[in-house]
Amino acid sequence: MNEAIRPGTETPPQAAGSTQLSVIVPTFNERDNVTTLFRRLEATLAGVNWEVVFVDDNSPDGTWDVVRSLARQDSRVRCIRRIGRRGLSGACIEGILATSAPCAAVIDADLQHDEKQLPKMLALLEGGEADLVVGSRYVAGGSADSFNRQRAGASALATEVAKRVLRVKIADPMSGFFMIRRDRFEQLAPQLSTQGFKILLDIVATARGDLRIVEIPYTFGSRLHGASKLDSMVALDFLGLVLAKLTHDVVSLRFLLFAMVGSIGLFVHLGALFVALEGFDLPFPEAQACGALVAMTSNFILNNFLTYRDQRLKGLAILRGLLLFYLVCSVGLFANVGVAFSVYDQEPIWWLAGAAGALMGVVWNYAMSGLFVWRKR
Repeated sequence: MNEAIRPGTETPPQAAGSTQLSVIVPTFNERDNVTTLFRRLEATLAGVNWEVVFVDDNSPDGTWDVVRSLARQDSRVRCIRRIGRRGLSGACIEGILATSAPCAAVIDADLQHDEKQLPKMLALLEGGEADLVVGSRYVAGGSADSFNRQRAGASALATEVAKRVLRVKIADPMSGFFMIRRDRFEQLAPQLSTQGFKILLDIVATARGDLRIVEIPYTFGSRLHGASKLDSMVALDFLGLVLAKLTHDVVSLRFLLFAMVGSIGLFVHLGALFVALEGFDLPFPEAQACGALVAMTSNFILNNFLTYRDQRLKGLAILRGLLLFYLVCSVGLFANVGVAFSVYDQEPIWWLAGAAGALMGVVWNYAMSGLFVWRKR
């Protein structure tokens, strides 16, 4: 549980001088951990001008309220409460860009990272030996023994994929514990994805070898309170991030997920068409309409659950969003057919015309869905 926050016992303001280090802590339902983490940071960063920025995704458990209680007692504590957006990577980006400190560290609120390594990381950055210091579980002296077999296997696989496919040359690109010079981060920030969990991998892959990186070992601990926020979608986020970086960010992770859902929709369409024709003996036009309606509905559900889960529609907004999605996709179908006919007139190659039409359709549907269906509020 939280350590007691005693009213009337204010911590003296930090010593004069500019802030050397900002510690960014993304949170979601971590009210039982934030006070303990703050006390640990206070102990380990004695002698450093530091601040901690908790970036909370509007936690239902009121994590942000606990942080604000701390902030009222100590000016080194700041809270960014995000409404209508979710995701660890986006939280880290917003937190780092919200500070003026020359160095920014990212550490989880679950107390599994070793905050005692922060002074060593800061010394490496301030000494000019590195632009990025990574807390690594996989260099000599590091450990991830607290992982269960499933998570250890997933981490090892993801690390190997990142190294081979993206040519990332660090031992632990999946680490969530690192410190970076803020000026270097600001250069990379416009190209980073706000989705997903693997912000370090995104930074390293985006830099393409242009960062001086040092890895230091640490032991990954066990979670003290709460449950892990990693779910089955993390694998898809990771795959989407890898594909986005392979295209040099020409296409976004969200667009790739949207296109993947659209590909699934094609099979749903064909399956529904077959059932309508063979099971219900409907004429082809009616069966085709049923197939299209079922496919659009399944695409909407999957996109709401997966592609736009950080802006997920709920309650009555789902019905409104579904109707708008039907409209968007109907117009997209006309755009698909129009482009396909135009290409076929110029070059009568059926597969080229079909591919051009399909590409036009998915680009239209993606653009209009983001603008009207899942628009940010």
